[in-house]
Amino acid sequence: MTLAPSSAPPPTTLPAWLVQSPFVAILRGITPEEALPVGEALWGAGWRIIEVPLNSPDAFESIARLQRRFGDTILLGAGTVRRADEVDTLTRIGARLMVCPHTDPALIGYAKACGLLSLPGAATPSECLAALDAGADGLKLFPADALGPAMLGALRAVLPAGTAVLPVGGIHTDLLATWRKAGAAGFGIGGTLYKPGATAAQVASTAQAFNEAWLDSLPPLYAARS
Repeated sequence: MTLAPSSAPPPTTLPAWLVQSPFVAILRGITPEEALPVGEALWGAGWRIIEVPLNSPDAFESIARLQRRFGDTILLGAGTVRRADEVDTLTRIGARLMVCPHTDPALIGYAKACGLLSLPGAATPSECLAALDAGADGLKLFPADALGPAMLGALRAVLPAGTAVLPVGGIHTDLLATWRKAGAAGFGIGGTLYKPGATAAQVASTAQAFNEAWLDSLPPLYAARS
């Protein structure tokens, strides 16, 4: 089963992208030669948000190739961003998403000033609120496998209503329902989805499994209407 694509114009906010596609595909270690086949596999599965971490081989070339292929029909960007010059390169390529593993208010603010959506990593109330005050469009709860759904539930008591929080790290299909009950708006899926050398067919199969798990995690009444 493929998540149903929207016929609306491309979203301009992170929550709107998450309505189209609740998963961020984290392609750590992908090569430029693999980028398009894997991107096509994700597109076919209905995934619309892709992150290529900058500690991948020739990461900016992979991002550039994906950007030329998919344009504004996907939300594309880099992960493991740490410096302003990396944000500059993303802007030149035309990518629109900056993901980092940490909370750096200056970097978040710079990405926003450059017109990018910003999804920084955060693990504590102080980091979460500092990221939002700096203009973050959502929060990457990282490392999710160490923090657990109870941490997200506790954070929800102090985060502004509507804050998009995406657990990242160790997310598997059998965990989606628990995380969603705790308040997850979506998920970043890394090594479970793609490891270096994985084929496009393998990525497509895993993406479909996550689609099924997402639909199964919906409340019964909502699922019956979708």
